Amino acid sequence: MNIRADQLDSSLLIAGFAGMAVILAWASKHAAWRDERHLGSSFGAAALISVIWQLSTGIKPGLSFHLLGMSALVLIAGLPRAVIGLALILCANAANQHGDFAAIGINFCAMLPALGWAWACLRLSQRYLPTHYFSYFFANGFFGAAAGFWLAALGHMLTLWAAGVYSATYLSEEALPYYLLFGWSEAFTTGIVMAVLVIYFPQWVRTFDDGVYLQHGSQEH
Repeated sequence: MNIRADQLDSSLLIAGFAGMAVILAWASKHAAWRDERHLGSSFGAAALISVIWQLSTGIKPGLSFHLLGMSALVLIAGLPRAVIGLALILCANAANQHGDFAAIGINFCAMLPALGWAWACLRLSQRYLPTHYFSYFFANGFFGAAAGFWLAALGHMLTLWAAGVYSATYLSEEALPYYLLFGWSEAFTTGIVMAVLVIYFPQWVRTFDDGVYLQHGSQEH
């Protein structure tokens, strides 16, 4: 998913950077910089995801297909740091000539629904689901990742449609089926990764408290 700068009017590109600046200002204020315990894993996850983004394919300019890793980034880093991580990933993507620096803002805004959904899904699962390892990595890692991927794909397609780059018919027939399939790959990959992390490296995951889950399990027995 990589909208190109030459596909959009300059006004949309400027609006994208304006929205990005506002969201980054919020994220910088709430990023809990004193929490050094998860700082390394947060930016390490962003670095790894930026590498994964280089493994992409596409059918038309602005319509590329690759794993996103946004749900995993939110679960590992928390929402504010994930927002900052997304900006860094987009900059690295552009530096590697897989994107345009001028389009970073609009791509950032199009990707925000995936981050927002991942955080909302986490909060809903914490409130309504039992405190189990399974609930954490299935609801957030599997289901949350798939839905987040599809929301990001929808955001990109709507942007391209609204800008008149592609018609709704073309997007629904030529791009949407591939995004739906990639969503399941995103779900499987994220679910496996988060399952391994919460079992073997829970200290790397900011949104997971192994003490809470272990205590719950011991109470059941």
